[in-house]
Amino acid sequence: MTTRRDQVLNAAIRVLGSQGTRQLTHRAVDAEARLPEGSTSNYFRNRDALVAGVLDRLVAQDEQAWGLFSADLDTSALTLDGFAEAVAQFVDELASTARTATLARHAIFLEAAHRDHLREQVESRRQRLQTWGAPWLRRLGSPHPERDFAALRALLEGLLFQQCTLPDPGFAPSVPVRALLDGLSRRW
Repeated sequence: MTTRRDQVLNAAIRVLGSQGTRQLTHRAVDAEARLPEGSTSNYFRNRDALVAGVLDRLVAQDEQAWGLFSADLDTSALTLDGFAEAVAQFVDELASTARTATLARHAIFLEAAHRDHLREQVESRRQRLQTWGAPWLRRLGSPHPERDFAALRALLEGLLFQQCTLPDPGFAPSVPVRALLDGLSRRW
């Protein structure tokens, strides 16, 4: 069941991801959520609190998506091809059906460049993602799974940023994902 707070945060993600950081206001979120004016400020007294709440909500959504992604991978029969294809499909989904949330996430990442407390939250999220992803590369044979996953994560963030800002109808993330994993695996 979605709480009123979740409703506010989901609306804030839609505003941020579809209109940008300058449009993220309490009033815009209230309108997007179709709530009475002042509803957002009942949960988030200022913009910094709202942005932090949006990041927390995105992290919760990411954890749920990551859990589904993990469940779809058959870890007992994990292959480099299967992993590359699963990662590429995940990126394709983040760039298409989850595009608004991906854009909201990128907007927060950019805002974190100027706000220490937000940067710490983003770094904590990246560290958590690292602990989830590195074990897969270890199972695939990487002697340096943390370093290799950091390279993969950087590629994925770049692909998502490019596709969300300059959409390419022929977007095929499997090509660069496979190229990176092939290159990394040659050292394994």
